Amino acid sequence: MLPRKFHQARWDEPIIFEMSSSGERGILVPEVEKDIENSAGDVLAEIPKHMLRPQPPRLPELSQWQVLKHYLHLSQETMGADMGIDISLGTSTMKYSPKVNEQLTRLPQIAELHPLQDEQTIQGMLEVYYGLEQILKEISGMDQFTFQPSSGAQSIYTNASIIRKYHEAKGELDRRTEIITTIFSHPTDGASPATAGFKIITLMPGENGYPDLEALKAVVSERTSGLMITNPEDTGIYNPHIDEFVRVVHEAGGLCAYDQANANGVLGIARAREAGFDLCHFNLHKTFSSPHGSFGPGAGAVGVRKELAQFLPVPTVDFDGSKYFLNYDHAQSIGKVRGFFGVAPVVLRAYAWAMSLGAEGLRECAEISVLNNNYLQKKIMEIPGVTVRYADKRRLEQVRYSWEKLKEDTGVGTEDVARRIVDYGIQSYFTSHHPWVIPEPFTLEPCESYSKADMDEYVSILRQVAEEAYANPELVKNAPYQSTIHKCDTSFDDPHQWAPSWRAYLKKKGTGSEAERKGTAESKQSTESGEDRLVG
Repeated sequence: MLPRKFHQARWDEPIIFEMSSSGERGILVPEVEKDIENSAGDVLAEIPKHMLRPQPPRLPELSQWQVLKHYLHLSQETMGADMGIDISLGTSTMKYSPKVNEQLTRLPQIAELHPLQDEQTIQGMLEVYYGLEQILKEISGMDQFTFQPSSGAQSIYTNASIIRKYHEAKGELDRRTEIITTIFSHPTDGASPATAGFKIITLMPGENGYPDLEALKAVVSERTSGLMITNPEDTGIYNPHIDEFVRVVHEAGGLCAYDQANANGVLGIARAREAGFDLCHFNLHKTFSSPHGSFGPGAGAVGVRKELAQFLPVPTVDFDGSKYFLNYDHAQSIGKVRGFFGVAPVVLRAYAWAMSLGAEGLRECAEISVLNNNYLQKKIMEIPGVTVRYADKRRLEQVRYSWEKLKEDTGVGTEDVARRIVDYGIQSYFTSHHPWVIPEPFTLEPCESYSKADMDEYVSILRQVAEEAYANPELVKNAPYQSTIHKCDTSFDDPHQWAPSWRAYLKKKGTGSEAERKGTAESKQSTESGEDRLVG
């Protein structure tokens, strides 16, 4: 199979603020009716003076058509999840989200809900929360869940905070200062507990690709607060001694949290409870099909054993036999980790997906995911320049490969290949495997959504790029050519070039308030000439 021809749409699209034209309107807001005005009075008079803007916000002024064209242009420059094959985004489980579930989230009954409504008016949504909780309890063996975290990292932070609160309640927090994780667990298994105030001890892999049990015993002590670990790790290798790891930490007085953000290879097969874990979490925007939405909106589902339920964030969603309600009665709660009680559309999508599949369907997802991964691995290993560490170990849902040999033979490394595959309409893969314990890494995850034809096409593209690297390395090194932008030389590690907002951009450029309203000749000129711009 030869890679198909591809060329991404490319528009010379200015920032929307630069398109502003004074007096343009997309909508005319009707004036307030007299009866309402008389009843409400002067509402602005109730707002403290120091909270009022001295002048209206400087928003871009455009017609509806201009706004529509602008965002359609941007959408055409985006490599969306439904446009190509996202096997590249290993560890992320980029599966297909059924469009009927998208339609559910757009119904007025869900789209127009507000989290401050009286709970009597949101019984249906609370039932969805409660129903999904029962499903996850069965899948994990945990006793209670919260959907308050809005990401995997925030879920791990929540687990770390619960572990912290547990030891604080026992009067041991002063000495329980260390969290143990592994280098091939999700990086946030170290980062989030560090944010919660813990010292992180990271175990390196042994000959089998996962840490040796003796290595764990060497670092466990009276200072151990807990273990936070992914299994299978980001290599796709399952640690068969995980229950022994948990036992060792428990004997030292610590708690164990199972990072199941990506549980796609073990659904209906292995549960956190049977491995002895005290806490776990799932990413609903991974395992349970809800889209990532450009790294958000997501939703993390944190589950705990009943002994730890008192520490969960408030409120939890409970059922008294006749109605669903928001339960704030958790005396030792860690409090809130975000506003309200979870991202409702993500919870609804996950609930609909799980209900449509049922128990047998969920297990089949795991089985097909593992089957796909083993098929893909066999085909990938036939490509010149590809190697796999710990090659004798069976993988579950993903594999961390290496372009180390390709780099040695041609000088073309994994970041070069990641840019070149974009020219064939494939999403660039994650290379965020730092430190590179496996040299020149790339991780692929063909979950159950992808067909044999999809995987064969993906393999044909990687094979094509490898052949290009051996024939003409500079061709690959200077890619991409068919994308919206060409090779970017701007350093994303330089904070001096960051501009996360329009106002920050103007400050970096040293322009004044007039530029905030209309843009500047300098910024427009750089747009027209294609000069390097600040990272936004």
